Amino acid sequence: MLAGLKEILAIAEQEKKAVGMFNATGFDSLQAVIGAAEELNEPVIIAHAEVHNVYNDISYVGPAMLAAAKNALVPVCVHLDHGVTQKMICRALRIGFTSVMIDASALPYAENLRVTKEITEIAHAMGTDVEAELGRLATGEGGEVQTDTADASAFYTRADEAAEFAAKTGIDALAVAFGTSHGFYKAAPVLNFDVVKRCAEATGLPLVMHGGSGVSAEGFTKAIEAGIRKINYYSYMSKAGYEAARREIESGRTNYLHDVEYAAMEAMKEDVKKAIRVFAHKASAAE
Repeated sequence: MLAGLKEILAIAEQEKKAVGMFNATGFDSLQAVIGAAEELNEPVIIAHAEVHNVYNDISYVGPAMLAAAKNALVPVCVHLDHGVTQKMICRALRIGFTSVMIDASALPYAENLRVTKEITEIAHAMGTDVEAELGRLATGEGGEVQTDTADASAFYTRADEAAEFAAKTGIDALAVAFGTSHGFYKAAPVLNFDVVKRCAEATGLPLVMHGGSGVSAEGFTKAIEAGIRKINYYSYMSKAGYEAARREIESGRTNYLHDVEYAAMEAMKEDVKKAIRVFAHKASAAE
């Protein structure tokens, strides 16, 4: 069933858990995520990232995401992840996405606030929820280095700015920087959960963890306890699909692409299930 971001994050807040957001870069990952959520009877957020638009244009994948959400047996939010241009955000709004993220975090604070407020007013007028970001991760959505200092804490989200930002923009969820990074980790991330706790108390908003892939189960649990209600997860799901596809090709069992895609889909579904179990505190998370 199609749901909005606020609706899904309200469930997360009530149950003191986080809901996973998984990028749907094609029909294989879309089926994997929806299938995993249905098997575990958990709400989920499926997303199209602007950086992925070169692989699957939103005009094709967007309607498919909405159809899958409407037919799903669990609440599903259809979200635009890391929308950095107004053109892409407006495309998502016209297609019917129930949530959009405006990512103006690379801009100076005042400009980020101005742009976010403008997008929020447009989206809310169309009945669409909005996520924004304050602070910066060490790497961008495409894996590029974003910070020019070895001290990542210099880019952590400040609670005082977060409170003002939330109040003046009217956003529905806030992505905060507290030590995570997009892509694959070369070393275990060092997370500052006090940053999350202070921002949650200052804003009263559900907070979002970007760069969730590669974080330990303990790290997820502490982040959720501090106030994280949405966790973005993609890199290791994609890696699971890639490795399954490679094994299928190397097995020599088939010359058909659909067999390879199916193997990737099944592997991604199992990886997503593992993540959802951790985010939702499912008893089988330790399996």
